[in-house]
Amino acid sequence: MLKRMFILVILGTLLTQCARRGSPTGGPKDETPPVMLRADPPQKTVGFKEDRIRIYFDEYIKLNKLQEQLVISPPLEQTAYLISPQSVAARYIEIEFMDSLSPNTTYTFNFGESVVDNNEGNPYSFFSYVFATGAELDSLSLRGNITDALDRNPESFVSVMLYPVDSTFSDSTIYKQKPLYYTNTLDSLTSFHLPNLRAGTYALVALKDTGKNFLFDPSVDKIDAVNDFITLPNDSLFTLNLFQERVAFDFGRAFQAGQNRIGLGYKGDGSDINITLDQEVSDSFVSTLSFDKKSDTLYYWYRNLTADTLRFTAHKDSLEKSYTFRLRSEKADSLNVAIEPKGVLHLTDTIKLITNTPIKKIVQDSIQLRDKDSLLVNFDLIQRNNHEVQLVFDVIPNEKYRLEMLPGTLTDFFDVRNDTISVGLSTKSRVDYGNVSVRLQNVPSYPLFVDVLNQKEELVRTIYVTQPSGMVRFNYLMPNKYYIRVRLDENNNGRWDTGSYLEKQKPEAVYHFPPLLDVRANWELQESFSLE
Repeated sequence: MLKRMFILVILGTLLTQCARRGSPTGGPKDETPPVMLRADPPQKTVGFKEDRIRIYFDEYIKLNKLQEQLVISPPLEQTAYLISPQSVAARYIEIEFMDSLSPNTTYTFNFGESVVDNNEGNPYSFFSYVFATGAELDSLSLRGNITDALDRNPESFVSVMLYPVDSTFSDSTIYKQKPLYYTNTLDSLTSFHLPNLRAGTYALVALKDTGKNFLFDPSVDKIDAVNDFITLPNDSLFTLNLFQERVAFDFGRAFQAGQNRIGLGYKGDGSDINITLDQEVSDSFVSTLSFDKKSDTLYYWYRNLTADTLRFTAHKDSLEKSYTFRLRSEKADSLNVAIEPKGVLHLTDTIKLITNTPIKKIVQDSIQLRDKDSLLVNFDLIQRNNHEVQLVFDVIPNEKYRLEMLPGTLTDFFDVRNDTISVGLSTKSRVDYGNVSVRLQNVPSYPLFVDVLNQKEELVRTIYVTQPSGMVRFNYLMPNKYYIRVRLDENNNGRWDTGSYLEKQKPEAVYHFPPLLDVRANWELQESFSLE
């Protein structure tokens, strides 16, 4: 009996191990995208007169981000068609037309990567369905690339459009009418392909169509256009270099921003705005202006106004706009003084005193800056605007500073004075930073800007170079990874100028140094940058 039990235990153990060894793993992951089996009517049907299309696949599919991915050329209003099913899996896509289609037109429904299988989400990349309402399919095509006038890489989802040039076309057409042909780079391409085109003369335009309405809005959209009309057939490879136009100045709405403060919104360059009152005020009435740092807003500050209505006119160059504003009770602005930077003072920094209310008076003798040995540090006091004062001095490495401001050092527009302020700042050693020197070669023209950008392409530092100078040197960069960019100032006006669609003006040239520079502490990089 014992021998028999021993044999059964051994057999059970062996069977268990065999069962474990042979347990199922689920098989290989499905990486195969869906395949179109057939369409009704078939692909590339001519003489199309149906009100419905069905496209069948070899497995259950879903439509993923259809609104972002679907590109219809020529564009159709969203009310002109219905695509289903969108919320459930199915073996087909159905396109139902709610309105009549244009005659003698080739239509392309490009689904991008929205058609995915139900289980793993494998995309049927750039699947499209084409048909014609006329007797034949248009067969010409156009190709090109998208770049950006200022940034290293162009944005995603750039719209590329063709407008037929006829008696009705003008430069303003792109503001008011949709294109005849349209494609989109979607989220992964910097090139474009416009297929199924008919012979003719066209205007070629690229837009970062923020409003997704096929119309150019210069306040938010980037644009580029080929200045000369193109004629199809054409084998050229076109490059469209997107730029953001400088917004034309215009006054916006006025609003009450505080108890004694009116905010005035605007678009474009707000410098040199002036405000005049359109009502009688007492001799004690005073006012001043300041700008918001983060938004396009001008603030009109005032004191000693006895009326409950404020009437004024805003002026900018030849533009003016009058406002009538009924005042209400609001929370009064109180003086706050911020010291920047906080904690660490980098060797290229300066100390800034920033107030939320306009500065009326500052007493330099009431400010003391001391080093770690408690010795006084000489500084110059420079007021940058109504809200910022800078202490300019020679910043020493491995130093500790103490800034002290006595009560009443600052007096604001409302005659409010600061309380005692005392802050400490310290500096790093020179070896905590890295340096970059750039030798420019094949420079087309001077002056120019040499920019250091972080990996997000945010401007870290810039140097304006007016003539050939050998090496352009950036000292005391924090250890990090940086890009180098050069912007030409071709018209020598002290700034980089963007383009203008209506004026057919292209942006000033920009060059990007290809590698990403790894700047390390106590490290010196020397690079040669050929502007080709």
